[in-house]
Amino acid sequence: MATEKEEIDDSLYSRQRYVLGDSAMKQMAHSNVFLSGLGGLGVEIAKNVVLAGVRSLTVHDTKTATFKDLGTQFFLREEDVKASKNRAEASVSRLSELNPYVTVKSSTQELTADTDLTFLSEFKCVIITEAPLSLQQKLDEYCRSQEPPIKFIMADVYGVHSYAFCDFGDEFTIMDPNGEEPKESFIATITKENPGVVTSLDNRMHGFQDGDSVSFKEVQGMTALNGTTRPIKVLSPYAYTIGDLSGDEFQPHETGGIATQVKMPKPATFKSLAVQLKSPSTRLVDFTKDPNASHLAMCALLQYIDEHKQLPAVRSSEDAQKLIAIAAKLNQELENAVEPLNNEMITNLAYTSQGSFVPLTAAMGGIVAQEVLKALTGKFTPLNQWLFLDAVEILGGQDSIPAESFQPRGDRYDSLRICVGDEMVQKLANLRLFMVGCGAIGCEMMKNYALLGIASTDKGKITITDNDLIEKSNLNRQFLFRPHHIQKPKSETAAASTKEINPALHIEPHQNKVCPDTEQSHYNDAFFQRNDVIVNALDNVEARRYMDSRCVTNKKPLMESGTLGAKGHVQVIVPDLTETYSNQQDPPEESVPYCTLKSFPATIEHTIQWARDKFENMFNMKPNMFNKYWSTNGSPQQALERMQNGLQPENTFQTLKLLKNRPGTWDRCVATARIKFEKYFNHKAKQLLYSFPPDAKTSEGEPFWQSPKRPPTPVEFDSSNELHMLFVVSAARLYASFCNIRVTDEDRSSARLLAIINGTKVPKFVPSDKKIVTDESASGKENEDSSGGPSGEADDDEDDADITACIHTLQELIKAGRAEGSFLGLLPVEFEKDDDSNGHIDFITSASNLRASMYSIEHADRFKTKRIAGRIVPAIATTTAAVSGLATLELIRYVKGAELEEYRNCFLNLGLAIMMFSEPGPATTTVIKPGLTFTQWDMWHVQGNPDFKLADFVKYFQDKHDLTVSMVVNGTKMVYVPIMPGHMKRLPQKMCDLIKFSDGIKYVDLTVGFEPEDPDEDEDLSGPPIRYHFGL
Repeated sequence: MATEKEEIDDSLYSRQRYVLGDSAMKQMAHSNVFLSGLGGLGVEIAKNVVLAGVRSLTVHDTKTATFKDLGTQFFLREEDVKASKNRAEASVSRLSELNPYVTVKSSTQELTADTDLTFLSEFKCVIITEAPLSLQQKLDEYCRSQEPPIKFIMADVYGVHSYAFCDFGDEFTIMDPNGEEPKESFIATITKENPGVVTSLDNRMHGFQDGDSVSFKEVQGMTALNGTTRPIKVLSPYAYTIGDLSGDEFQPHETGGIATQVKMPKPATFKSLAVQLKSPSTRLVDFTKDPNASHLAMCALLQYIDEHKQLPAVRSSEDAQKLIAIAAKLNQELENAVEPLNNEMITNLAYTSQGSFVPLTAAMGGIVAQEVLKALTGKFTPLNQWLFLDAVEILGGQDSIPAESFQPRGDRYDSLRICVGDEMVQKLANLRLFMVGCGAIGCEMMKNYALLGIASTDKGKITITDNDLIEKSNLNRQFLFRPHHIQKPKSETAAASTKEINPALHIEPHQNKVCPDTEQSHYNDAFFQRNDVIVNALDNVEARRYMDSRCVTNKKPLMESGTLGAKGHVQVIVPDLTETYSNQQDPPEESVPYCTLKSFPATIEHTIQWARDKFENMFNMKPNMFNKYWSTNGSPQQALERMQNGLQPENTFQTLKLLKNRPGTWDRCVATARIKFEKYFNHKAKQLLYSFPPDAKTSEGEPFWQSPKRPPTPVEFDSSNELHMLFVVSAARLYASFCNIRVTDEDRSSARLLAIINGTKVPKFVPSDKKIVTDESASGKENEDSSGGPSGEADDDEDDADITACIHTLQELIKAGRAEGSFLGLLPVEFEKDDDSNGHIDFITSASNLRASMYSIEHADRFKTKRIAGRIVPAIATTTAAVSGLATLELIRYVKGAELEEYRNCFLNLGLAIMMFSEPGPATTTVIKPGLTFTQWDMWHVQGNPDFKLADFVKYFQDKHDLTVSMVVNGTKMVYVPIMPGHMKRLPQKMCDLIKFSDGIKYVDLTVGFEPEDPDEDEDLSGPPIRYHFGL
């Protein structure tokens, strides 16, 4: 990935860099990792570790590939089984393909309690799976004995039970506990007392926690605080103490100041496996389950393996009793005994231990791999020290199933069959599933489906759709894709790669968006009805809400999941049983006031947004407006004629100004960029100081320039300043791009650029009396013209001029030959954040940091600027794998026919080793009137016919529900509102005449409101959606 002299490959690792940071990435690039046991869990861990980008991974295994392995180990193939290949040797080449920067080696030497372990000294982390307890203990002891200690992790999946254990030694340093951006808070007041109390400006929550360390800057009055770092104690979301401020060195606070969270290293102590076996530190993940009971059961199983040299036989009551006896004995040795013994759990573990449940191998593979990264880097908070995860709810109702249904049959589904029985294996094979999205989560889901054999019979089918093409940055997380797949369709490639894992799958890939535009052409109600389960693998809220609405309308289950860096969620949505995705909404993002972005930025985020808006306005919106003007108004002569007839088409002044000033040569591009520099970073500051001098007062008599407002300082252009030149060059390149001007290397040479810049006549500053908006409640809409950007960033002199001036300008341009041919077409620039050669991020970074300099704001590097401007969602393969496993588990629960209390939504943060499961909320019931209710899953159907009138429709509700219709709406069209003029006359009209519909449409969904029973009530009663069937 990177050596001391090499940079991180941002084109591959960009999304992961925003999760881990460069320091952690470079530590990983110099770390060797050892992994023993390349079964289902081992290969999941290996895949995620290789994608993350360690220096090397050695995969160790002594077992020969079997058909049973094909049900969990996705890098084995049938030919490997037939050739009796070692699992590690068969997997090395496929693991190596995941990341060109990682060396993957295999080892097949015996690893026993008698093995000399000194060969492990070269590794920074050792992970053990599928090993007996005696070997695990020896390995842990050896790793602890090294200096520094080798980080030790062990994990396994036995049937529907799994565990992970971490031991990072007696002294481990956590460099960054949560991986979040340091929080920053503007200060309102600081008291001179012991302890001093700091309050936040404008009652904004500071976001700090007890024990945080905070640094101070820009404090006026109590200047001794500036540059210091102090631990804090939180008093409220808006106040905290910072120690003794009563001394003479602290002058009274006058105004201003910024407090910034400082990440401080934290020590962590781990106990040995030997100690933890008897006195476990466990993590609670499900309030309905006791992790100590899980610990006892798993320890008993590990003891059973040591004693019997094998796992309990499938569905053997005799072996289950042996395991219970071992558990009872071990329970007496525990520091905190489990009372009473959970015999049912232990029996289930014995019955299924020879199996391996794919959802758990995927979930645990992600979780354990994240712990590996923590061990190598100190980034995030490690697991302390045990985690137990199970899916015992899947086993409910199995008592009535014959024991033979669970017995192995020598095929790839044995691991699954042992856990859930052959009937469930067949149900999954016959499943018809529709998944939207084939990105990171989608690839992981498809791998899970292949291992489970979903849609592996002629009755089943997986339909997937994604309209994106594969990019290099996808390869770090979307593990079904390889470098030779770049620029190929995601859906088709994912389908082909999935069939390599399991050739029996029936997959139909599409390249369509699922949206209103494809609702009738591709994904209509009939399509949804043909599918049993819908799966979201999406990356935006709007698409999720749309899919939720389609599933509700068609009463189809939806498996919803998503990730954000180390955080993830899973929500299971079941018709008539659970609430839907739309029932829960995140709070809206806090918007930045228009005046703040335009004139009074206080943070680097403000300047980056300003620069991003400038880019959009200058290089995309204006060229688009320019092209639209001529396509709408015809030739310049036709536009001139219209103006001479007293008409002024929209955006005439803007278009003519752009036509007049558009660069025609590279020299003009550079000169224009140099003039823009002066305007944005020099004249703007002078204008603000002219309008609001340093001693200006507000209407309340307070200083105008006080925190968070910062008085600007004009930036003087300096051709020797790299940042200044970066702005001019990147802006010039973008002008050349939308004007279709060819640029050579010689054009961009320093000598050529300096010659142009030195020859450019830069306008002098002339103060203006134009009003500057200071009201934070004012929106940009009322302060911009039609070409203004998202933050209202129209140029200050771009108000429409009178018609006479426009006529004169156009006449002069026609006369000069500048209103014909290529002059009338521009090439709008579409922002592309991942192409470092196009200059887009260069422009935004330079513009943002120049504006930051103007306002004395700390600069942001290109990396941070790219994330904010590009709205990049941080992502890492570990979280994706964990979330996909948990979502697949809920899918299997649905196929099984689970009750509400058996389903689990999940929120996880792998960075903090937190997982919380909860029962989904029930479907919300709305009462229309006593005795008449509905949930969001309900829909009322009205069967019509060719002669069915609006009056019949209204009467239907009166007769059936004793409800009086007060409103009928079709989309945005008001079909019937009795109080509106003329609407009562519509009652005799036919429904098929009132509602316009296309050929082939058999029904329409309507919104119908009803009059309240109480005449004093103002609001109408709402009902469920009404589906009217035309009956044609």
